[in-house]
Amino acid sequence: MKRIVIALLLLGAAAGGWYAWHEFSAKGDAAPAFHGNVDIREVRLGFRVGGRVAQVLKEEGDPVAAGEVVARLDAEPYENAVDQAEAQVGQLAARLEELENGSRPEEIDRARKNLAEADAALRNARLVFERQRRLVDDGAVARQDFDTANAAFQSALARHGAARAALDLLEAGARSEQIAQAGAALEAARAALAQARIQLADTALAAPEAGVVLTRAVEPGSMVQAGSTALTVSLAEPVRVRAYAPEPLLGLVQPGRQVLIFTDSRREPYHGQIGDVSPRAEFTPKSVETEELRTALVYRFRAVVRDADGLLRQGMPVTVRLAE
Repeated sequence: MKRIVIALLLLGAAAGGWYAWHEFSAKGDAAPAFHGNVDIREVRLGFRVGGRVAQVLKEEGDPVAAGEVVARLDAEPYENAVDQAEAQVGQLAARLEELENGSRPEEIDRARKNLAEADAALRNARLVFERQRRLVDDGAVARQDFDTANAAFQSALARHGAARAALDLLEAGARSEQIAQAGAALEAARAALAQARIQLADTALAAPEAGVVLTRAVEPGSMVQAGSTALTVSLAEPVRVRAYAPEPLLGLVQPGRQVLIFTDSRREPYHGQIGDVSPRAEFTPKSVETEELRTALVYRFRAVVRDADGLLRQGMPVTVRLAE
């Protein structure tokens, strides 16, 4: 009987030792766990121009597609600005074309006729002046009549010169400096028109990428300034996990390595890949639940989730394990 008891004790001790060895070995071979949180990027959408909000097309929690319009401003002031800029461009374009084309043939013909008329008047005034000068020397006319004829001759001579200058100016056309100035004014007007069209387009606020509306900060009728946040959108992808590795395990965490990501809301793990590892040590943030002391220095790394779904939420705690 005594031998049976001793045999049973030895068998129990052997079984306990084997179990302890098995558990120790399993624990030593298990993949290390890293703790962290889901890190989904957010974008704050705001108008590049100010004005009165006309429409807000999305509620909090609504999905949005890339490029989808989520809100609009009252566009009437910006439409009027575009119309005004277009009119200015048309006016300056016509002015430049006028300078480049030069004077019309009708204007030149009229100037030539004016010159011919001035030339005839000058010849007549010269004849009268010459006659009066001879007569005044002989004493046949009064000095006053001679002075009147002289004044008429000088006036006709001036009108003839003005007509000649007007014809020369029309035939020469606009100066190159005038054309260059008109061209520069036209380019400035076109730039103002392009800016007005951009501002008109900016009255429609579109989501840059697909996601879900987190917050709605404005309502129709509100006056907003340029740059103020109208809606906050959580981007659908990429979904990242921000986790932390202690220094002894840093060698296992390498960019490109495959990982399994576990959450409390799903039995099956998500699959991901380590993207980057921080080169600087830091303290574990309070939001991360780990079994180690929170004062231990760790290195942050990010992993991109390849098969993310709607169950992953911003800040959700996760456990990251290295894939085999």
